[in-house]
Amino acid sequence: MKPWAMKSSLPGNVSDHLQHRISKIETMTGSEIILSTVRRSDSYPEIPWKAFAIGVSVTGFAVFIADILLMKWITQGIILLSFVTTLASGLLLVLLTMLLPGFARLFLMKGRAECEVRQYAESLFLSKEMFLTRERKGILVLVSIFEQKVVLLVDVGIRPLLAAPVMKEIIARMTPLLARKDLPGALEIALDELSLRLKSPTAGKAGLNELPDEIIENQGI
Repeated sequence: MKPWAMKSSLPGNVSDHLQHRISKIETMTGSEIILSTVRRSDSYPEIPWKAFAIGVSVTGFAVFIADILLMKWITQGIILLSFVTTLASGLLLVLLTMLLPGFARLFLMKGRAECEVRQYAESLFLSKEMFLTRERKGILVLVSIFEQKVVLLVDVGIRPLLAAPVMKEIIARMTPLLARKDLPGALEIALDELSLRLKSPTAGKAGLNELPDEIIENQGI
């Protein structure tokens, strides 16, 4: 378990409130909505290595310059101290990436994060068999907390109402709240937008509740 891992991303009362809203929206629109949160969508093993390499490189360069300027006073003890300092700086940055998610994100490429979060969302969509609803009206809203990314996946029955530009608008409204660590607020915005966008006869009539309303919370990889 990572140092920042927690049992739940949402307080119980918030989770209950969101589930109630999901049920209400589904009744009004005939859609099937699943909200899901995951701590992180991948282990990103390259992050500590990048941090170590940068720490060692920067400190090593500084030590090299210092050695040139102070060449007359260099001793074996100073050489050993320089080596230890260089190595320690790299290890310190590695430790910080393990303790501080915000610091670790500095070493994560945006494209890599987006790819991993989307893959995780697609896997969840398939594992929950959201494509088996009778009118193909499943909607998955996945929030990956570490990456501060949102993915919306919709089945074919809902796509006329939630085209790609519309989903980008919804995600754009949610993302600033994730940056402020306001996960409940981001999920509320998602439900607000879905309620607004799905108020159309083409969304389908309310029927059986084919997918559970419980919010899926995972630790991830």
